Amino acid sequence: MLKVTDLSVSYGAIQALGGVSFEIPAGDIVTLIGGNGAGKTTALRTISGLLRPLAGTIHFRGEEITRLQPHDIVARGLCHVPEGRMIFANLTVDENLAMGAYLQTDKAKVAGIRDYVFGIFPRLKERLKQVAGTLSGGEQQMLAIGRALMGDPKFLMLDEPSLGIAPRLISTIFEKIVEINRKQGITILLVEQNANLALEVSRYAHVLETGRVAVHGPSQDLRQDPQLKAAYLGG
Repeated sequence: MLKVTDLSVSYGAIQALGGVSFEIPAGDIVTLIGGNGAGKTTALRTISGLLRPLAGTIHFRGEEITRLQPHDIVARGLCHVPEGRMIFANLTVDENLAMGAYLQTDKAKVAGIRDYVFGIFPRLKERLKQVAGTLSGGEQQMLAIGRALMGDPKFLMLDEPSLGIAPRLISTIFEKIVEINRKQGITILLVEQNANLALEVSRYAHVLETGRVAVHGPSQDLRQDPQLKAAYLGG
């Protein structure tokens, strides 16, 4: 569903990605793991059109999207839940969800997606008229994912969904991510600092080190790799 080929991205003189390539099959959960500064967030921001690569190509569902604008990429079914959630803090939960559906023209379909989002995250329905900035970290993450789902994505990119969330809610968020993948068939690319958790829910993983793919393979195999366990998995 997604094919990234020889992607290179720089911030001025600093190279963030240096010839990164990977593929993600339809229906999978695939994770990118690596230390701070490895290039994980840069990869997602480039795929979603927020950054322009120096070189390389990105194909989504067989179409090259490397130079498309972000809203055109969203229109093709690829949605991005950014690091830090980036909800509209001054808008209500209801208004945030409406913003997620801004490209949708079928009102009945939008209503159906809203009901689906409330089925996954019932707390959002309870907080519908609440200003989003007053939600807890976990509730804001639910809203960020729900807002992305309102765009009716075929492919969902999640950047650090456990960041800043109370431990008791992290497992809930990840259960919902797996549910979205399995019940809706939405392909997911996951960036997550908690490598153990990321490898537990994903089928395949790519390990980024200083802007390059250092290792890749089935997640369960990588969980048993002694070097990866020492570097990222706490022993």
